[in-house]
Amino acid sequence: MSSAASHRTSTCLAVLSLAALGLSATASAAPTITSFKMAAIPIAGFPHTGNILGAGAVIQGHTSISGTEYGGSPPPLTGLKLYAPTGTGLHPQGFATCAPSVLEMSGPEACPKKSVMGPGGSVVGTVSFGGERVSETASVQLFFPPGGGGEAFVFGHTPVSIEILVKAHMVPSSPPYGVEVIGEIPLIETVPGALDASFQEGTIEAGAAFKHGKKTVSYITMPTKCPKSGLPVKEEMSFLGGAHAEASSKMPCPRK
Repeated sequence: MSSAASHRTSTCLAVLSLAALGLSATASAAPTITSFKMAAIPIAGFPHTGNILGAGAVIQGHTSISGTEYGGSPPPLTGLKLYAPTGTGLHPQGFATCAPSVLEMSGPEACPKKSVMGPGGSVVGTVSFGGERVSETASVQLFFPPGGGGEAFVFGHTPVSIEILVKAHMVPSSPPYGVEVIGEIPLIETVPGALDASFQEGTIEAGAAFKHGKKTVSYITMPTKCPKSGLPVKEEMSFLGGAHAEASSKMPCPRK
């Protein structure tokens, strides 16, 4: 083979190798949201709430992700944005609050009952335990913090101890969405020097109410109108290393 032909062959092989590496990196660069659903359900103890136009409700959200980019698991979750449909109402006035310092020092039991933002839920993740990566389920409790927004106290005890506080704030969004919830999620180190915890799936319920005289005051109220296709919702996730994933869905139209 001539030197020119040899050079062309080497160049082609180099280009093909780089292309293969690029495809491999693209294929494994970002985790995938495999499930994203939101639904309106009744507030326990409060009649005429739930998936009803203009009524108070608990919003139940479920999501799961897949990925193997981080030691066989998805990368750690660092940020979460949820978009609620136009017309969704938030009314935090009248509820008590629980300061982050109280949660961090004394735990959820020290918070006023009226500061609970909703039933909460649980999340499943992958943690480092010894030299292995294992699954752990953690509980989530939601509270109203001073100054507005929301906070989630996440705690798990087996196989490792986890206690973190996730803070969120709400801002107006653009149609077809009305509210954007922005959460900042800290990294969770379970073993010094080992991989941080990774999120896999979770189900969270937010929404609360109280009685003011005979009137029910709800934190979340459903829109008073609904497109025929349903109420649009969206989720965006950010991960350690800069990866992003998003998913959209529709909630069934509330009844009148």
